[in-house]
Amino acid sequence: MKKKKNVVLYNYAMVSGLLCIMAVLQPATGFAATGETLGARLPLWSVLPFIGILLSIAIAPILNLHWWEQNMGKVSFFWGCAFFLPFIIGFGFKQAFYQLLHIYVIDYIPFIILLTALFVISSGIVVRGSLAGTPAVNTTILGVGAVLASIIGTTGASMLLIRPLIRAMACREHKVHTIIFFIFLVGNIGGSLTPVGDPPLFLGFLHGVPFFWTLKLLPLFLVNVLALLGVYYFMDSYFIKKEAPVSLQMQPADAGGRHPLRVAGLMNFAFIGGIIAAIVFSGLFAKHPFFFDSAAGHDRGIGLLTADGHTLVMPLINICRDSIIVLLALLSLRLTPPALRRENQFTWGPIKEVAVLFAGIFATIIPALAILQSRGGELGVTTPAQFFWATGILSGFLDNAPTYLVFLSIAGGLGTVSGVWTDLGTMAPGILMAISAGSVFMGANTYIGNAPNFMVRSIAEGSGIKMPSFFAYMGWSISILIPLFILNTFLFFQ
Repeated sequence: MKKKKNVVLYNYAMVSGLLCIMAVLQPATGFAATGETLGARLPLWSVLPFIGILLSIAIAPILNLHWWEQNMGKVSFFWGCAFFLPFIIGFGFKQAFYQLLHIYVIDYIPFIILLTALFVISSGIVVRGSLAGTPAVNTTILGVGAVLASIIGTTGASMLLIRPLIRAMACREHKVHTIIFFIFLVGNIGGSLTPVGDPPLFLGFLHGVPFFWTLKLLPLFLVNVLALLGVYYFMDSYFIKKEAPVSLQMQPADAGGRHPLRVAGLMNFAFIGGIIAAIVFSGLFAKHPFFFDSAAGHDRGIGLLTADGHTLVMPLINICRDSIIVLLALLSLRLTPPALRRENQFTWGPIKEVAVLFAGIFATIIPALAILQSRGGELGVTTPAQFFWATGILSGFLDNAPTYLVFLSIAGGLGTVSGVWTDLGTMAPGILMAISAGSVFMGANTYIGNAPNFMVRSIAEGSGIKMPSFFAYMGWSISILIPLFILNTFLFFQ
């Protein structure tokens, strides 16, 4: 009864908050001047729903994890309504629906399709065999995972390697540090070289950043990955010397004999290759006459809605790319033996959680993006070092995908006339590099910085490894990552 009462009270508070926000935002109609950009017409407090949903994601699981798991969909829907309903009052239904449809069609749907496809396909790959949990073996797994993260995504690489790594450490006493470095390297920093690697970079690709441009982050990738692998190796060597000698000799498969290392579900690597090819294709042919009307200056596709003289088009190139990606995911589900996914303990829960939460995040980010693109220069963030740290700090405490978009919009509003063209503005290469590195690298600073962080923590705890609390994990990241990021600033962003 008390639990139900708490839920009712919380829902009542949410509805009351919605009504308050509607009352506050309604006067926005009074200064919605004709001819001004949307960002200039929106009041600053219109970003409150965006802040609200991000704070809910950060705080609610800490206060009551069970309640959050049962009600996250309602919370996401509430904050979406907290923006959308007042926006209707201030700007009319057609304009509000146009903005919502625009961000879902151009950003959210391709984002979820790619993430789901990588999640599904990678779950059909199983790594088997006897692995000794020695410093050398563990470091090798982390290094391989960091490389794979840019090929099959941080989510795909994490799902593929976390269970083999845990099995390799079955007889080890000290395991927590290995899982933490796995989050650092495989769940975050490793995904910095391609748009497939991490969601922020894919969103950048959707907004015009060339597919292979992110390879310019290779020097940063090498410095950070090699440094972390070196620190991990010496740390793991220290911990293994403290363990009982018997733990160094026993292997998980000793009871039934040693098993050679092998990989099942190899056909799924071909499907991942198909996804990469589809994304590269969409970038290379985006301006081809078949997909782009150069006379009209816009993509060819399906016209969905016209508002204030602007027509929202679902680009034909996006339809082709996303259809191929969906087809490859369906083929993986159809052709991969179900036993392989059962062996990986596959469920739809993690991707369902991401889809539900990001539906609210992408809806509420509309005013933040519009305001920052229009007035972002007023924040005073102008240098690569400032963008690196501002993007990174927010990526750690919020989520790195929407944070990337926010600062990409700020950079687009700086008035740069030469550099990397995007539909949010032209970016100076050093600033784009800083935004990309900050969002991907510092997503590792907390559990909530990137989707794989919580997934890896959950799998580790399900295997009996007691992971640090939210703030204890931050102690690890502050002591290990922050000094490394300071070094990055001096080496790359001066």
